[in-house]
Amino acid sequence: MGCVKTISAFSFPMQSEYVNRRCEVCFHYDTSIKFFGTIIRDDRADPFETLIKLDDGRVIRATECQYSIKGPDVVVVE
Repeated sequence: MGCVKTISAFSFPMQSEYVNRRCEVCFHYDTSIKFFGTIIRDDRADPFETLIKLDDGRVIRATECQYSIKGPDVVVVE
């Protein structure tokens, strides 16, 4: 737990244009197993946190994986 000066009951860090964008995720640089998800948080200010919600319901931090943004015109077929 902690306190971050940019987060309070009435303020939150500005978010990037990548929020709500689809992405492809892998772990430990193993691209033979890929997951798809949606970026649900991408701070442009302290604490610079990025969160991804995988399609299976898990929420992971960007520091726990490797990910790439999928273009708006890319249809992800699972």
